[in-house]
Amino acid sequence: MEINVYPFRELCFQGPHELYFKDLSKRKKQVMEKNGNNRKLRVCVATCNRADYSKLAPIMFGIKTEPEFFELDVVVLGSHLIDDYGNTYRMIEQDDFDINTRLHTIVRGEDEAAMVESVGLALVKLPDVLNRLKPDIMIVHGDRFDALALATSAALMNIRILHIEGGEVSGTIDDSIRHAITKLAHYHVCCTRSAEQHLISMCEDHDRILLAGCPSYDKLLSAKNKDYMSIIRMWLGDDVKAKDYIVALQHPVTTDIKHSIKMFELTLDALISFNKRTLVLFPNIDAGSKEMVRVMRKKGIEHHPNFRAVKHVPFDQFIQLVAHAGCMIGNSSCGVREVGAFGTPVINLGTRQIGRETGENVLHVRDADTQDKILQALHLQFGKQYPCSKIYGDGNAVPRILKFLKSIDLQEPLQKKFCFPPVKENISQDIDHILETLSALAVDLGGTNLRVAIISMKGEIVKKYTQFNPKTYEERINLILQMCVEAAAEAVKLNCRILGVGISTGGRVNPREGIVLHSTKLIQEWNSVDLRTPLSDTLHLPVWVDNDGNCAAMAERKFGQGKGLENFVTLITGTGIGGGIIHQHELVHGSSFCAAELGHLVVSLDGPDCSCGSHGCIEAYASGMALQREAKKLHDEDLLLVEGMSVPKDEAVGALHLIQAAKLGNAKAQSILRTAGTALGLGVVNILHTMNPSLVILSGVLASHYIHTVKDVIRQQALSSVQDVDVVVSDLVDPALLGAASMVLDYTTRRIY
Repeated sequence: MEINVYPFRELCFQGPHELYFKDLSKRKKQVMEKNGNNRKLRVCVATCNRADYSKLAPIMFGIKTEPEFFELDVVVLGSHLIDDYGNTYRMIEQDDFDINTRLHTIVRGEDEAAMVESVGLALVKLPDVLNRLKPDIMIVHGDRFDALALATSAALMNIRILHIEGGEVSGTIDDSIRHAITKLAHYHVCCTRSAEQHLISMCEDHDRILLAGCPSYDKLLSAKNKDYMSIIRMWLGDDVKAKDYIVALQHPVTTDIKHSIKMFELTLDALISFNKRTLVLFPNIDAGSKEMVRVMRKKGIEHHPNFRAVKHVPFDQFIQLVAHAGCMIGNSSCGVREVGAFGTPVINLGTRQIGRETGENVLHVRDADTQDKILQALHLQFGKQYPCSKIYGDGNAVPRILKFLKSIDLQEPLQKKFCFPPVKENISQDIDHILETLSALAVDLGGTNLRVAIISMKGEIVKKYTQFNPKTYEERINLILQMCVEAAAEAVKLNCRILGVGISTGGRVNPREGIVLHSTKLIQEWNSVDLRTPLSDTLHLPVWVDNDGNCAAMAERKFGQGKGLENFVTLITGTGIGGGIIHQHELVHGSSFCAAELGHLVVSLDGPDCSCGSHGCIEAYASGMALQREAKKLHDEDLLLVEGMSVPKDEAVGALHLIQAAKLGNAKAQSILRTAGTALGLGVVNILHTMNPSLVILSGVLASHYIHTVKDVIRQQALSSVQDVDVVVSDLVDPALLGAASMVLDYTTRRIY
């Protein structure tokens, strides 16, 4: 079978990178002169297990072929030296490498404590080895706990570290370990463009990062002419054909051991049902591996006619097995990385590799309650042939790495430097700084007005600015930026330290991204608007954005009558009707960010039309727009004005005129307000029956006019079990602005938002 392998992403090693390697050659000559032409670079390669050796071996072979430049010391530790995991140090000896040191560092137990103890044991033993070998540089691979011990020891003993495969993202504790090693390492070899960008984002020096590709691909892409059928027969039996068997390799997930063992059990059940010859490799030594082996034995996998269970397969043979398999299943990084080079179908199970870049050959099964989902994935994937992946390498990683090693200047200071992004001038801890008022910049985008305020930690409005809200997006965003810049400058004069910007706006908002998804009809040209980016870029401050109803609820939680309550609901009665829900002290956004659209609770099947397109909503009865509509009808029929009232010709009739008429005894106006209050009351009853909050807060300009009617409706319509829930009028003057500020202030006081 001929295996076609696409070249690595052409862009990865062209353009700036060609210049980079030319510069590397110049630097290499300069470095050789500095270090002395006879001075060889002493390189220590430490390998902990079969997986990292597959990546390190090609580099070791490369170093060995250039004895005029390098001296190689090999340190073997970890699961390499354990019989239960195949005594894989032997394959290092078979590759004709001299092992300088063997360190028994694994504390048996295969649980979390054993992993920690193993790291500690390695830290105790490594200093003697490193003192004896005195390497110029140590090469460490990946994200294993053993590798963390290696990197820690080398860093503390002032030995330069070259880290292979930094910057990648998987999805378990491995991420934390990998990034910790990155911070300890002086030089980085990464495999993909994304990994390179991650390293730069982590403030690593770009000059010390090499985008080389994965070293194992150097061996993978030269393996296609091997006699693969003899290898298949040796491991799976004489009757097995290419593309008619499965390779399974699944490891425990240390952050959720119980679930990963359950997932492994379901995988074995699915493989038994699928009824294809399967090569099952034992899991690695992580916490939970012992339980996984027990599951294998409980199901009789080692004696099942369709299964071959093995502790270890030499890498060059393993390559042939996965290259010609009908499918690979499990959660090994090999499945999402190396196997893509052959286009073999892969089923990636669970979360262990969830963040990895993958080719189209990988089908993810992130969770499964029964074997059915895994079995379905096997039916979908088995026997397919995908295009060969071009993500992780082009087969030329080792020459690049050797060139990079030769460019290392041992005369350079050992202390690594971090390339932090520029920040504003640091304010030292002096008396002026201490006496500053910690504040937030709050923005409220209403249907009519645009307001910006400086608000202190105590909820005091230090200064407020108001302008008419423009009708177009361009004018509006420019005005917001202008007002915020002016307010931020004024804050300095007022001795207020602005911690961030909070924005309250009508419509549906994605607070995670700071984007207005859909606006109300009151604010035009305000859909799919990114508010966070322009403000953050202009002010160099963090920015939070949320719906005005949610902001009102957050204002009550921090400054108002909801303070200290676990569950309460806020209803805003203004131009429209909105709201916010606090449940277990946290704001409820909902799965698509439209929770608490309380104004669109339907209280009558044949009620008036609502702006949302439905009819009979609370907003169609009780909002300021609804009252204005009814006021105009009465005024057109000369039924609005009573003695003591007048409406100037140039003034539009609105809700306030209806309220004034009701106060002066207009029976029709009183009836309209009573109907509006009843509709709102029915909505509150629905909220009480659904959410069962401990408090309902009515906020906004109309709240005080509705409160008594709402309470009457609750007494008449609500279940007795919720009739004691208190309904109050908010005592906050500007809940939208205070809520916008609370997003900033809550974060700075370490509340989770």
